Amino acid sequence: MAPTTLHLRAETKYLERRTPLTPTTTKALLDAGYLINVERSTVRVFKDEEYEAAGANLVPEGSWAHVPKDNIIIGLKELPADDAPLEHAHIQFGHCYKKQENWDRYLSRFARGQGLLYDIEFLTDASGKRVAAFGYHAGFAGAAVALLAWSYQVTHPGMALPMVNPLDYPSQTDLVESIKESLSRSIPLHSSQPPRVLVIGALGRCGTGAVDCCLAAGIPTTSILRWDIAETAPGGPFAEIAAADMFINCIYLSKPIPPFATRESLSKPGRKLRVVCDVSCDPGDPNNPVPLYRECSTFTKPTLPIDVSGDGPELTITSIDHLPSLVAREASESFSNLLLPSLKALDRRDKEGVWVRAENLFREKVRELPGKALSD
Repeated sequence: MAPTTLHLRAETKYLERRTPLTPTTTKALLDAGYLINVERSTVRVFKDEEYEAAGANLVPEGSWAHVPKDNIIIGLKELPADDAPLEHAHIQFGHCYKKQENWDRYLSRFARGQGLLYDIEFLTDASGKRVAAFGYHAGFAGAAVALLAWSYQVTHPGMALPMVNPLDYPSQTDLVESIKESLSRSIPLHSSQPPRVLVIGALGRCGTGAVDCCLAAGIPTTSILRWDIAETAPGGPFAEIAAADMFINCIYLSKPIPPFATRESLSKPGRKLRVVCDVSCDPGDPNNPVPLYRECSTFTKPTLPIDVSGDGPELTITSIDHLPSLVAREASESFSNLLLPSLKALDRRDKEGVWVRAENLFREKVRELPGKALSD
């Protein structure tokens, strides 16, 4: 039987530097008998030469569309908007199974081309647990942007935080040093007190990342409020959020609960809160427990104003949908190693549970497509 070929495509989303295949995991797959083609990329956090040294075959950027049908295309973010049918099997975050905006247009491309989407978000083991996720590094990066935003608001009242460029931070250590430098300027202007940070979902992977970032930046453990299921059980809104300097939401909900905060709860007298960070970043979800915004922010425009009244300071929210790109090398290494055992089973994907479950879910979602989407 011919070896299975994986084709790593170059990402096209602006400032998306992560990758689901690193040079290390590429070498592991090559050693397991797979063939690996890697598209050249000037944006990816790992250099082309690192993949070449691992034994991969370097190919032109964007060449994935023209490779043999039996090649499996692996990437991270969804493909650019287009109506062209897709004939390959793709491994990626599709962002179309929850009926997000234009979900039918995107999903129908696979159906019309007789291709297949293995959505990374829904790759699960037999117990239903995701096999790979960026949760920890999303939390870490979200807290990083929130700390930078808080510091900038203290030192530059009335001004929005400028662009946070992932290219400025070659490593997680560089990012932490930048936060420390920023805090060294802002804390003296805040009665020499560090920000009081409330993290909801603090016991999960995402929340752990947020807490670790705060600690690495020098925020005392006494200034970090770690909330989880027990603390949120009574139901919001919570006055403790308005009393904190910074609030980081690290949970994602699939069912509605009372919101953690509302514009009304944050308009009451005495608010200290300056920055909200919603790591879940799903403003269009009716179950979002932070219903304070309607669009995501970006690395170019990392914060957006929240329109509230009252006597509190200016209030902003950060909600970037590819936060781990800020720590792209560490995030990619961690994620790719989690994904590796499943990737090694691709040569028997018609029988291996994680891939069978993913294909069955794809077929189920295709059946939900409106007829018009399939005929366009």
